Amino acid sequence: MMSGQGKTHEMINGYDVGQLRTRREQIALDASLTERNPTLVARWVGESRARVEFNDIATHIGGDGELNAMQSVLAALAACDIEVITFHAALLGIQIEELSIEAHGHFNVRTLWGFEDAPGAGYDGVSCTVRLRAPGATVEQLTHLRERCERSSPVGDTLSRRVPLTLEFVSET
Repeated sequence: MMSGQGKTHEMINGYDVGQLRTRREQIALDASLTERNPTLVARWVGESRARVEFNDIATHIGGDGELNAMQSVLAALAACDIEVITFHAALLGIQIEELSIEAHGHFNVRTLWGFEDAPGAGYDGVSCTVRLRAPGATVEQLTHLRERCERSSPVGDTLSRRVPLTLEFVSET
């Protein structure tokens, strides 16, 4: 618990639970608060390395010592599910001591190499293993956290359904 200026804040898993509950109440009254429409830009740095920018945040994907793009897809899923679990655990009053998610997937890069008779280049299956230590959590609470991963993960939802992809190709010569 933290206190400041006469207010007491219950902190669980790094979240201010009071703020989460207040935000949830606001969202119940105005669903538009949950709309997101991010745009990011990836710029080629050299070989297979890209600098990816979103507002003032930048990271690199590909190249030596960095996750490649396909590994980043798995990383996005695992990181998203970490957020889903810690967020919902905080709302349930569950203090997490340890949490890790192992994400695994299979894909074939034959199409990437230009062979048209190959399967698609994307993942043909993805699986995750969640390892959680949360003393005092009930079976019902753990079931709820699993259901939230299955139903509330934005990355998991994106991977589990067909999402329209539009490609605009602009060439300067």
